[in-house]
Amino acid sequence: MIVAYHSIFCAYGFWLPNDPRGSWSDYVRSWNLYYAAGRATACGTRRSVAAAGHDHTARQQAKEILANAAVKFSTAHIAAIGRGFAAACDETAYRILACAIMPDHVHVVILRHAKTIEQVIGHLRSRGTKQLNAENLRPAEIVWARGGWNVFLNTTADISRAIQYVNDNPVRAGQRRQHWPFITPWACGTSPS
Repeated sequence: MIVAYHSIFCAYGFWLPNDPRGSWSDYVRSWNLYYAAGRATACGTRRSVAAAGHDHTARQQAKEILANAAVKFSTAHIAAIGRGFAAACDETAYRILACAIMPDHVHVVILRHAKTIEQVIGHLRSRGTKQLNAENLRPAEIVWARGGWNVFLNTTADISRAIQYVNDNPVRAGQRRQHWPFITPWACGTSPS
């Protein structure tokens, strides 16, 4: 039984559909990108492929072909997106156990909800964008990439491991650990309900 999810979703241009490490896409929408970097690289693994070796230069050249520049969130953008996520949690009582809003992608660990995980992530993205607009901080016309990864978490050990990974994500990137007011505390071994 699915108890929670570790969801990863990206800013526009962060993870391309034909990334050599794999992607969640089964097609490339842009012919220019298709001809330059090849077909989609759908990946069926539940494990992260982010650390897999690849040609960084080729990946950067592919990003330069995009119709719009890749989005990078500043500290102000990240704070506004966090306020948007808090609004979504207030509206629907999502129980987010961990969240890392990075300059080009987001990690959340969230307990299962009556809505599908795709609906929940859509709601978070929507409220994040709405808050960016309200604060006149929208970084681009297209803020978010389509799709994302949703890893099913079935045990307290899975959940604890995902929380640790998400909480450590900013630190691994040389940034400060993030603390969000919408986080629901989780103690290892406690019931998720």
